[in-house]
Amino acid sequence: MAKELVIVESPAKARTVGRILGRGYTVKASVGHVRDLPKSRLGVDIEQDFAPHYVIPKEKKEIVKELKEAVQKASAVYLATDPDREGEAISWHLVEATGLDDKVPVRRVVFHEITREAVEEAFHHPRAIDMQLVDAQQARRVLDRLVGYKISPILWRKVKRGLSAGRVQSVALRMVVDREKEIQGFVPVEYWSIEAELAKNKSEKKAKSQGFRAKLIGYLGSKEKLEIHTAAEADGITASLRQANYSVADVRKKKEERHPAPPFTTSTLQQEASRKLRFTAKRTMALAQQLYEGLPIGSEGEVGLITYMRTDSTRVATSARDETRAFIARKFGKQFVPASARVYTAKAKGAQEAHEAIRPTSVLREPASLKPHLTSEQLRLYDLIWKRMVASQMASAAFEVTTADVDAKPGAGKHYLFRSASSVVTFPGFLTLYSEGKDEEEEAAQKPLPDLAKGEPLDLLALFPEQHFTQPPPRYTEATLIRALEENGIGRPSTYAPTLSTIQDRGYVHKVQGRFQPLEMGTLVNDLLTEHFASFVDIKFTARMEEELDEIARGERKWAPVLKEFYAPLSTLVEKASLEIPRIKVQDEPTGELCEQCGRPLVIKTGRFGKFIACSGFPECRYTRRFTNKVGVACPECGGDLVERRGKGRTFYGCANYPKCKFTMRARPLPQPCPSCGGILVASDDAAKCIKCGKKAVLAQHPEPVGAGKP
Repeated sequence: MAKELVIVESPAKARTVGRILGRGYTVKASVGHVRDLPKSRLGVDIEQDFAPHYVIPKEKKEIVKELKEAVQKASAVYLATDPDREGEAISWHLVEATGLDDKVPVRRVVFHEITREAVEEAFHHPRAIDMQLVDAQQARRVLDRLVGYKISPILWRKVKRGLSAGRVQSVALRMVVDREKEIQGFVPVEYWSIEAELAKNKSEKKAKSQGFRAKLIGYLGSKEKLEIHTAAEADGITASLRQANYSVADVRKKKEERHPAPPFTTSTLQQEASRKLRFTAKRTMALAQQLYEGLPIGSEGEVGLITYMRTDSTRVATSARDETRAFIARKFGKQFVPASARVYTAKAKGAQEAHEAIRPTSVLREPASLKPHLTSEQLRLYDLIWKRMVASQMASAAFEVTTADVDAKPGAGKHYLFRSASSVVTFPGFLTLYSEGKDEEEEAAQKPLPDLAKGEPLDLLALFPEQHFTQPPPRYTEATLIRALEENGIGRPSTYAPTLSTIQDRGYVHKVQGRFQPLEMGTLVNDLLTEHFASFVDIKFTARMEEELDEIARGERKWAPVLKEFYAPLSTLVEKASLEIPRIKVQDEPTGELCEQCGRPLVIKTGRFGKFIACSGFPECRYTRRFTNKVGVACPECGGDLVERRGKGRTFYGCANYPKCKFTMRARPLPQPCPSCGGILVASDDAAKCIKCGKKAVLAQHPEPVGAGKP
């Protein structure tokens, strides 16, 4: 008896789905796309409404042959590819590649999690292939091909072979380069702050822990902020404050709540995994794919542990919300469950609310129970997803915020206003389980204020004037660049990770201490593209193209007219740029050394994985070696030079004598040695920490506290 055939993308997904469906079905994997545009030519017929010419790649011919044979033996075919545009397009390509016709019923099934309930529900409600979603994916593929195959050859001819331009990648590169130019052009401005350490009475001078810090913000009774620009101004104010009388001007208390973050989307998962786990976006998506497609969990067999990981929706199924709320009540107590379930709405442009957020398929599978079955990285990512989902349905955290204003009355002149605030948790709520990571460091929390009453006199223990300089905007991390792309409507959940990988693989940017910095080639390519293809690397233009692709997916626009509007100006600019851009000779940086094989000068080149040293006589001489950027610190194990290295998308520091010496460290070493033991110092907030003895050393000289109050 002929079985019903189910086709999915991956072997792992095939095993999980096959276990759920049982013996009446044959489950096969297409291993991704089975058709694509040809690699060797444009593959788009401009004159025929941009019709794509698809081919079956050489490496997929055997798979397609097997699928054709399976189709001929099947009584029905179910296309169970992923629940997004890419998955819809793969289903359509499978129909075209295998020659499915009306003789065999073809049904499309969609599920957002690989669980028995979800899969069985999907098979009870099959549908036809959604050609609007297919057209949107085809339009995206053709758009990317037009940009890549029209602009990239210009970069090859005018600059260097192997370079590329892309509709999304070039905008991401522009954001990194523009940020770097902001940093390089930034002019620091000096300013000063003054803090006072105060106490309720003189007896507390002997116990400074009883004192509290307050910051000078202006003059009493004035809303104007006091700005101090020079050391002379700070000295003058400090002298006046040293002679002042201090008292409590006002005390205000209020209750505040902090609400939990919604469950993960693709973007927020990549951001949080970058911040908390130090995973690249690419690594995060690979691990999430494994958790989604199913892993062997003891007696349960292959189990899909999370919902589909490419989504921009924060919606959660009612059944999942109910299960989570019941779990919270049992695990933490009823007071941790809000009166009504939390319902989240996605903020991303063009978010597809029909999808679900990324969540565990069951919160009853606590991370600890999965430890024997998952790798360390799989478990860490699952733990993050699980905690985020559970916390999203927990009660808000409650705080009591106290703000104290302090009147500093000098001998003459205006009264100065100091302010201090503290926040005390009165109910932890979701913070019992999870707190969202931050991209930039936050100020340390002020310890609780003592009980203060309006008009109460205070004693001055010390004054702390401190010099500061305004800081340039920080370079992008993976988390902040993904967030910026999403906020500007650039790309979609499936594109963030490959975009970040591409701009690194092309040698356009690299990471320095986890932050993107453009390489010379990246700046050169960006400057050429912004000069000659300004609109095509413009953030607003690219975001508008994403909106038009969404309109195609919703059936509001046809894809051929959209492509025509896009291609006409592109074609004109390509012709113009081909004539106007001169041949640019990329100069290799000389090292001052000679090749040990042929005696020619050695030069520094930039390739896919950053800089390397090569013989200037290439291709006759192919000598190369690793580029080592010395950091001016000796290896603690062998005394060799520590050098900057790059691997697996991250920067680290290792001994130049590798492989004889295998010493490595993740943080950048500071040039000065530890004053206590001579070990290596690394930056740690406002201090430096020794990796040998663990002691801290001050990084910068801060002004000493200026005397206490009047005797």
